[in-house]
Amino acid sequence: MATYKDIQAYIKERHGYLARGTWIAHMKEICGLNPARAINRRSCAKRINPCPPHRQNDIRQAFIHFKLIEEEK
Repeated sequence: MATYKDIQAYIKERHGYLARGTWIAHMKEICGLNPARAINRRSCAKRINPCPPHRQNDIRQAFIHFKLIEEEK
């Protein structure tokens, strides 16, 4: 399974920016991958730094590349 660092490196190489770990966790949640809950997370119901809509597709493509999810047809 790909680590957050692997996903960040892939996005940096492919799209030229560093994806935040909170964005990756948010997208894992959206895609149904059940990320581990961070120890310092205050609320399960609220996200302080959700993934911006214009970055979501890039992260989803990284998940497909690392075979965490299947490509939608």
